[in-house]
Amino acid sequence: MPSSSAPVDISVVIVGWNAKQYLELCLDSLEKAPPRRTVEVFVVDNASTDGSVEMIEAKYPWVKLIKSSENLGFSRGNNVAIRQCQGRYIALVNPDVIVFPGCLDALADFLDQNPKVGNVGPRVFNPDMSMQSTCRRFPSLWNNFCTASRLETVFKNSPFFAGEHMFYFPHDRTLAVDVIVGCFSFIRREAFDQVGLLDEGLFMYGDDVDWCRRARKAGWEMVFYPGAQAIHDRGKTTASYPVRFAVAQQRSILHYWKKHHGFWGVLGIRSIMCLHHLVRYTVSALSGFVRSSSKAQAEVRKQVSGACLRELFSPDAVQRA
Repeated sequence: MPSSSAPVDISVVIVGWNAKQYLELCLDSLEKAPPRRTVEVFVVDNASTDGSVEMIEAKYPWVKLIKSSENLGFSRGNNVAIRQCQGRYIALVNPDVIVFPGCLDALADFLDQNPKVGNVGPRVFNPDMSMQSTCRRFPSLWNNFCTASRLETVFKNSPFFAGEHMFYFPHDRTLAVDVIVGCFSFIRREAFDQVGLLDEGLFMYGDDVDWCRRARKAGWEMVFYPGAQAIHDRGKTTASYPVRFAVAQQRSILHYWKKHHGFWGVLGIRSIMCLHHLVRYTVSALSGFVRSSSKAQAEVRKQVSGACLRELFSPDAVQRA
């Protein structure tokens, strides 16, 4: 850790909410293989009740812990720490990420050598070391339709039928992309200074797409760089609350479309969402009767789609749109 007078190269920001088990693994990975550069680590705790704060205070005294009395959400939580960061580079890291040795240094080296790049992301693996897609295209009505209609699944290797996620890209080479997925973003401080912080209207989800779109408009590039690596145990921290987080994601998507695409864009994406959830609800309801082994999963899917449909047609949602 740097002294109070030493300049900081890298600021790491982690926002956690009841993710003690994963947060401990993340901080262990940073402690056991620290970068050669000076680094500071912030953890913003969003009013966890699982002992996360006590664990950090006992095991990681070098962490700059910010304890919130309420759940600020992802964007606001990150912004609280970003405002205090001293580093030339700011790494936004999910608590369910394990950072490989040399990862932070490799990303910093890449930005040193590429001054036009504002945001670089590493190669990310699932816990079984299979590849995880972390590159996206900006949302469009077409690529969202391809996802909703499962065309992206039928034509897995087709860029034309792909959704936002670039599943057709093997993640084996450096590539300029539209969006670096927010589980691990490594961002130049000057880019934040010019583009601004994360949109706090996005409680959770969509902040990465929105920020990258604003950065692109400001002239910055987003790049995937496989020379740095990490593991992301995707979805585990939200798995216990599928309905809650599905509705939060849907609200974020509508917020993004209203912000960047206006009335007709929102109308289009709402229509695609409605069709998707109507079909999904119907299929889930029918499969619950047919296959007893899948009843539990079908019930969860039905609950999720039902909640999303209610949200789409609620008076508050219509007013927000």
